[in-house]
Amino acid sequence: MDAKTTGIVAYLTWIGLLIAYLAGDKEGGKFHLNQALVLFLFSLAGAVIPFVGWAWDVFVFVCWIIGFVAACQGQEKEVPLLGKIKILK
Repeated sequence: MDAKTTGIVAYLTWIGLLIAYLAGDKEGGKFHLNQALVLFLFSLAGAVIPFVGWAWDVFVFVCWIIGFVAACQGQEKEVPLLGKIKILK
Protein backbone atom coordinates (compact mmCIF):
# COMPACT_ATOMS: atom_id res chain seq x y z
CA MET A 1 0.00 0.00 0.00
CA ASP A 2 1.17 3.53 -0.67
CA ALA A 3 1.28 6.20 2.05
CA LYS A 4 -2.16 7.68 1.26
CA THR A 5 -3.89 4.30 1.29
CA THR A 6 -2.09 3.37 4.50
CA GLY A 7 -3.39 6.55 6.15
CA ILE A 8 -6.95 5.96 5.02
CA VAL A 9 -7.01 2.30 6.11
CA ALA A 10 -5.50 3.21 9.50
CA TYR A 11 -8.58 5.29 10.40
CA LEU A 12 -11.19 2.67 9.48
CA THR A 13 -11.18 0.36 12.53
CA TRP A 14 -8.66 -1.12 14.93
CA ILE A 15 -8.32 -3.98 12.44
CA GLY A 16 -7.60 -1.43 9.69
CA LEU A 17 -5.01 0.16 11.97
CA LEU A 18 -3.35 -3.22 12.44
CA ILE A 19 -3.43 -4.00 8.70
CA ALA A 20 -2.03 -0.58 7.83
CA TYR A 21 0.76 -1.04 10.35
CA LEU A 22 1.69 -4.53 9.18
CA ALA A 23 1.17 -4.24 5.41
CA GLY A 24 1.33 -0.53 4.68
CA ASP A 25 4.02 2.03 4.01
CA LYS A 26 5.17 2.63 7.58
CA GLU A 27 7.48 5.54 6.81
CA GLY A 28 5.11 7.41 4.50
CA GLY A 29 1.97 6.69 6.51
CA LYS A 30 3.54 6.99 9.97
CA PHE A 31 1.83 10.32 10.68
CA HIS A 32 -1.68 8.93 10.12
CA LEU A 33 -0.85 5.62 11.79
CA ASN A 34 0.12 7.58 14.90
CA GLN A 35 -2.95 9.82 14.75
CA ALA A 36 -5.30 6.83 14.33
CA LEU A 37 -3.64 4.97 17.21
CA VAL A 38 -3.95 7.98 19.53
CA LEU A 39 -7.62 8.44 18.61
CA PHE A 40 -8.32 4.74 19.16
CA LEU A 41 -6.68 4.73 22.60
CA PHE A 42 -8.44 7.91 23.69
CA SER A 43 -11.79 6.57 22.50
CA LEU A 44 -11.28 3.64 24.87
CA ALA A 45 -10.82 6.15 27.69
CA GLY A 46 -14.25 7.57 26.89
CA ALA A 47 -15.81 4.16 27.44
CA VAL A 48 -14.29 3.93 30.93
CA ILE A 49 -15.34 7.37 32.20
CA PRO A 50 -19.06 7.48 33.07
CA PHE A 51 -21.29 10.43 32.04
CA VAL A 52 -18.47 12.66 30.74
CA GLY A 53 -17.32 9.79 28.52
CA TRP A 54 -20.03 10.35 25.91
CA ALA A 55 -18.96 13.97 25.42
CA TRP A 56 -15.34 12.82 25.15
CA ASP A 57 -16.37 10.21 22.58
CA VAL A 58 -18.13 12.89 20.51
CA PHE A 59 -14.96 14.98 20.58
CA VAL A 60 -12.82 11.99 19.56
CA PHE A 61 -15.28 11.21 16.74
CA VAL A 62 -14.99 14.77 15.41
CA CYS A 63 -11.20 14.44 15.58
CA TRP A 64 -11.48 11.12 13.73
CA ILE A 65 -13.45 12.82 10.93
CA ILE A 66 -10.82 15.58 10.67
CA GLY A 67 -8.01 13.01 10.50
CA PHE A 68 -9.83 10.78 8.01
CA VAL A 69 -10.57 13.69 5.66
CA ALA A 70 -6.94 14.83 5.88
CA ALA A 71 -5.77 11.29 5.04
CA CYS A 72 -8.13 11.16 2.05
CA GLN A 73 -6.71 14.45 0.80
CA GLY A 74 -3.12 13.32 1.38
CA GLN A 75 -2.44 16.03 3.99
CA GLU A 76 -0.72 15.72 7.36
CA LYS A 77 -3.11 17.77 9.48
CA GLU A 78 -2.95 17.25 13.24
CA VAL A 79 -6.22 16.68 15.06
CA PRO A 80 -7.12 19.21 17.77
CA LEU A 81 -5.78 18.66 21.30
CA LEU A 82 -4.60 15.08 20.65
CA GLY A 83 -2.48 15.69 17.56
CA LYS A 84 0.71 16.54 19.44
CA ILE A 85 0.87 13.11 21.12
CA LYS A 86 3.42 10.84 19.46
CA ILE A 87 3.32 7.12 20.20
CA LEU A 88 5.01 5.76 17.10
CA LYS A 89 8.52 7.05 16.54
